[in-house]
Amino acid sequence: MNISRKDIRNIAIIAHVDHGKTTLVDSMLKQSGVFRANQVVADRVMDSGDIERERGITILSKNTAVYYKDTKINIIDTPGHADFGGEVERVLKMVNGVVLLVDAFEGPMPQTKFVLKKALELGLPVIVCINKIDRPEARPEEVIDEVLDLLIELGASEEHLDCPFVFTSAKQGKASLDYKVQNKNMEDLFETIIKYIPAPEGDIDGPLQMLISTIDYNDYIGRIGIGKIERGRMIQGEEAVIVNKLNPDKIEKIKIGKIYEFEGLERVEVEKAEVGSIIAISGVSDIHIGDTICPVDHPEPLPFIKISEPTLSMTFSVNDSPFAGREGKFVTSRQIRNRLYKELQTDVSLRVEDTDVTDSFKVSGRGELHLSVLIENMRREGYEFQVSKPEVLYKYESGKRLEPMEKVTIDVSNEYVGSVIEKLGQRKGELVSMTEANGGYARLEFSVPARGLIGYRQEFMTDTKGNGILNTVFDGYAPYKGDIPKRNEGSIMAFETGEATTYGLHSAQERGVLFVEAGVPVYAGMIVGSSPKGLDIEVNVCRKKQQSNVRASGSDEALRLSPPRIMSLEEALEFIEDDELIEITPTNFRMRKKILDANKRYKSKK
Repeated sequence: MNISRKDIRNIAIIAHVDHGKTTLVDSMLKQSGVFRANQVVADRVMDSGDIERERGITILSKNTAVYYKDTKINIIDTPGHADFGGEVERVLKMVNGVVLLVDAFEGPMPQTKFVLKKALELGLPVIVCINKIDRPEARPEEVIDEVLDLLIELGASEEHLDCPFVFTSAKQGKASLDYKVQNKNMEDLFETIIKYIPAPEGDIDGPLQMLISTIDYNDYIGRIGIGKIERGRMIQGEEAVIVNKLNPDKIEKIKIGKIYEFEGLERVEVEKAEVGSIIAISGVSDIHIGDTICPVDHPEPLPFIKISEPTLSMTFSVNDSPFAGREGKFVTSRQIRNRLYKELQTDVSLRVEDTDVTDSFKVSGRGELHLSVLIENMRREGYEFQVSKPEVLYKYESGKRLEPMEKVTIDVSNEYVGSVIEKLGQRKGELVSMTEANGGYARLEFSVPARGLIGYRQEFMTDTKGNGILNTVFDGYAPYKGDIPKRNEGSIMAFETGEATTYGLHSAQERGVLFVEAGVPVYAGMIVGSSPKGLDIEVNVCRKKQQSNVRASGSDEALRLSPPRIMSLEEALEFIEDDELIEITPTNFRMRKKILDANKRYKSKK
């Protein structure tokens, strides 16, 4: 019997990075009475990871649920960053409609287009939410037109073009149907969700079908599968089987462990769940994304979206520098391998392969950010290892080499337009369009090879004096565009192992920009700076001044050092060349040459 669950709505909140998804979910949670009146609640309560909080980005989609009157609204907060697009695609399978969030000043951005396209492909109803309406420079009327233009561009149906618009200030917890009117709460948004998002429907008496869309992991419980019940009901302790559409041979008998429903930020254990509910199940060890849970006598897998392919790869290997094992807790190849393969359990867009060498692994991901977040997580957990320069993954079709392309959107002040076009031109980027925005800003669209963007972000920030905004989204494969000139700077390496001294650094700083300060331990072959001449040079930064009793103690003028350039992980990944590595430990990252010995390095180049 087909029923409509009027008491449930399943929605995903989709938007470009930084448009306020997580803040909106916060406001909805607070106003639905999830928290006690006197409860202390952190900002962006949905961003649970340390890196998510520090960078202000969502990496993994999060499930929550709020009650409005008698209706339970299951909400999924999705990532906005292109590197985590694989997450968005999957979770949209669980919902019956989306709330598209658009910044009232910036308007639709590349990622807005990407996530909206996915939603339209699945035929999901859309509620457009124009956020940050309280910004002084907000331009709601123009943004409405831009959203409608985007819908037309994506070939939206009549129903989609008639979608409702809600105007919100997520920060202040206000929503209204008219941007000129400011309400006191989010009631208009809740009402619009109940009215426009259809209730989940399905056959309650049919055989069970549940598609696993995301996987969570807990050290105590193990793997937790999250998904929506598409048909029938699930009861704790029942026998079932796991099947997979992409893997027809997989038929695995299981016993359903604990079933949880989402309430606020909690998972609440329930005896049974029915069609239309978004639930989490534990107690099944071998459960993967894309699996379908069915009754034993009726194995019928559901189709699943193919996950987008990785475009960048890098090599993770055991640290073999002179300082190996000093700072890390987990240093062996077995520990690094286990940790990388554990990551595959929750991150579907990642790929890990063993190589010919036992202590190195090829790790492929969706972009620089995707890989750098993994490195940062491992470093914080106490792992010590080395990584190589990121490389793009080419494809070959009928003898032609194809490379991944990125669609790059840049918002920048008019005075910097020239230098941006020039720099991206050198990196084989093609200018697709250029529009004048208000306030002396221009919006540039480029098609750039993915390898051309490695190392560009930092340069872009310098060129635009930190005022430019750069966004990228994967744009398919295209024929190889030709070679891109390498970096202009050479590396300055330490000549011997020891501790950097003020005296040694003072004479070295004339050669270029230094990356270390006095008192920092260095080893031969470690990169301590960059040289503008484009050649690699060795300097002795550990040199001490010879003492003598001839000089008076105070007659030497104090040596002045320029402040060193301290690099972030992304900057270091951008800086290194093919013959260099980054040593990553819980407390430091050090750049180094692959071959530390200067003579062997010289011979290898011949």
